[in-house]
Amino acid sequence: MFRLICLCIGYCIGCIETAYVVGRIWQVDLRQHGSGNLGTTNALRVLGKKAGALVFIGDIMKSVIAFVICRAIFGSNLAGVYGSVGAVLGHNYPFYLKFKGGKGIAVMIGMTAAMAFSMDIRLAIPNALIGFGMAFATRYVSVGSLLFALTLPISAYLLGFPREMLYLTIFVSAMAFWRHRGNIKKLLNGTENKFGSKK
Repeated sequence: MFRLICLCIGYCIGCIETAYVVGRIWQVDLRQHGSGNLGTTNALRVLGKKAGALVFIGDIMKSVIAFVICRAIFGSNLAGVYGSVGAVLGHNYPFYLKFKGGKGIAVMIGMTAAMAFSMDIRLAIPNALIGFGMAFATRYVSVGSLLFALTLPISAYLLGFPREMLYLTIFVSAMAFWRHRGNIKKLLNGTENKFGSKK
């Protein structure tokens, strides 16, 4: 029962679309500009660095807050992880925006950070190095995002995280790949925009 409750708590928190709120402050509906995605990259490209940073931090904090609240209520890290998974779901599929949200990477970063600081800090190291490193090396944010998502369950497995938590990391990783299917197609076609591009 606690699993469902934590998913619901996380979902409600995740539904607070930072990019949508920041866009409204800038008087821009990000769904109608750039890629149309309610995420950090689109906010950065359309609104600039300040807005992009606000969206990035806000999305990370949604997952961290969901983790902390659920762990405090139920007294277990597993409950916290379910809260973070719910936040990813809410971010990706907000009910009040016709279930069209972001792609969940920043929220996954928050989930990874919460798990790392609560259980094993080593979980965050390979994800950060590979994800951010490849994003800057290739200048493709999507490449870094996908490698970050791929590395999370691998790291959780190698570090001996409990099986249920491992399954949850696999779930959010698979969801990230699904949400990036358009980017994957563009990468294969050679039409994906690089970091810094205004297209």
